[in-house]
Amino acid sequence: MQCVLPVMTYGTETWPLTMGLIRRLRVTRPAMGRAMLGVSLRDQIRNEEIRRRTRVTNIAQRVAKLKWQWAGHIARRTDGR
Repeated sequence: MQCVLPVMTYGTETWPLTMGLIRRLRVTRPAMGRAMLGVSLRDQIRNEEIRRRTRVTNIAQRVAKLKWQWAGHIARRTDGR
């Protein structure tokens, strides 16, 4: 389950952070969790329960943090690029 966030956030540092992107990530994360747990939508298990079982953090917060880390990395450059 630990591979979900790195896979979903790979390269997001350079993407424009729009509400549509956040919405897509928020929908995809529970879907991946359900697939990994073998849970169907027909089982009527809430997303909160899926999140608790998989221990995956909030994807929007993770993406925002990665963007700020990337911005700091770029700001510290001294090679003139």
